[in-house]
Amino acid sequence: VRPASDALYVSEFVPWSRFLTGKQGTAPIPAYDPMEYMIEVAHRNGMEFHAWLNPYRATTNLDTLSLSSWHVFNKHRDWVVQYGTKMYLNPGVPEARRHIVKVVEEIVNKYDVDGIHMDDYFYPYPIKDVPFPDSVEYAQYGEPYGSLGDWRRNNNDQLIEALAVAVKAKKPYLLFGISPFGVWRNKADDPLGSDTRAGARSYDDLYADILKWLNQGWIDYVAPQLYFNIGLEVADYETLLNWWRTHNYDRTLLIGQAAYKVGNNPEEAWQGSGEIAKQILLNRRYDDVAGSVFFSAKSLVNNALGFVDSLSEDFYKDRVLTAFDFPGEMTPAAPRLVRVKGTPEGVKLKWRLNEQAATNGFGLLPPDHYVVYRFPQGEPADISNASNIVFVSDLDGKYNCLIDKTTENGEVYTYAITAVNRFRNESKLSNMITVRKELGKVKRLKAARTKTKKQKKKKKTAMKAADTAF
Repeated sequence: VRPASDALYVSEFVPWSRFLTGKQGTAPIPAYDPMEYMIEVAHRNGMEFHAWLNPYRATTNLDTLSLSSWHVFNKHRDWVVQYGTKMYLNPGVPEARRHIVKVVEEIVNKYDVDGIHMDDYFYPYPIKDVPFPDSVEYAQYGEPYGSLGDWRRNNNDQLIEALAVAVKAKKPYLLFGISPFGVWRNKADDPLGSDTRAGARSYDDLYADILKWLNQGWIDYVAPQLYFNIGLEVADYETLLNWWRTHNYDRTLLIGQAAYKVGNNPEEAWQGSGEIAKQILLNRRYDDVAGSVFFSAKSLVNNALGFVDSLSEDFYKDRVLTAFDFPGEMTPAAPRLVRVKGTPEGVKLKWRLNEQAATNGFGLLPPDHYVVYRFPQGEPADISNASNIVFVSDLDGKYNCLIDKTTENGEVYTYAITAVNRFRNESKLSNMITVRKELGKVKRLKAARTKTKKQKKKKKTAMKAADTAF
């Protein structure tokens, strides 16, 4: 949403992106807000929307004449430096860092995003024999630090800490995550580093001390870009996977997968469609690997060598809830399933918002969305089994409805609903309704009732009174 100090959304601080309209600073006609639309569609389909920002990149080329008068290059030229073929906000300028925080605060306060995400671009990847032009700022601000590298890392530390505070200030359920370059440091640089010989390192070259950010609790998840194949001599995927499993400081660990390399890389492993599948199978051996992040979306759309078919048919055929939660927060009360009936299209369900959950005085705790479960006949009501999820539904007023079009005639199903709040904590199951699907109709079946302690006590008291009367 922020490719180059611009915006794919309505902003008071930065101009419209040229990637949207062709000219920076020009709003779309007719007027609309792309990010607002994307958030709406994502939530309607039970998905989270994390706004991905590039913090420091100011331009993608050196054509400054095409920049909007509102662009940071023209408004605050002293914040911007040229490095290679691009312009960058200088991380050594405190005002530039504060500007980035304001940009993020605007998104958090104005939009119903679920998270803020930044990738590996902090200081730019180094160009051989070309120093990054921040000597003036180092002379001004760097004296308390042991070296140029320590000062640069501290600049990024200050940005990440400030962003962590900004993201959580009004919406503590929001997630703040980073996708760093896959190698923090090589073991030759640091005994704590990975057993790799990578040419670039997050700590030494991008001045991003991701382990510090994790250890300090400034970020909620880390998604290292393990864009290497299994068995690569200088940076083996499995070696790095296990290194990040050991060094995630109990924060959520996702793995960045190189979808863009499938059929598009000289390494033999990427010439077939199976490398990503092997990597996912390796990830799933470990409970502390919560999932994958695929780069890029264009690569998924192009479906090189049909590898996306394998993802959808084998690995991601079931709907699931997100891998994040906040165990210390309260869970919402369960909703109530009020009606299940047959229609020509399928089985129609109607459920109701639990009023207690909506008025409990905690503004962040009411349900945010619902999960519709369907349990086959004879199977336990297991909500940990993703194959039992029929749909994840955004809120739609007091009553919510869904038509399950995936049923078969003659089959017996048990339906139940749960509620999930913005902290991603799930309620207990609602009441259950069991039905048999028939042509255009459903027949409701009686479920075995389990008496509560209160009901048993009431019956026992009544029997005792009857005995006394007799």
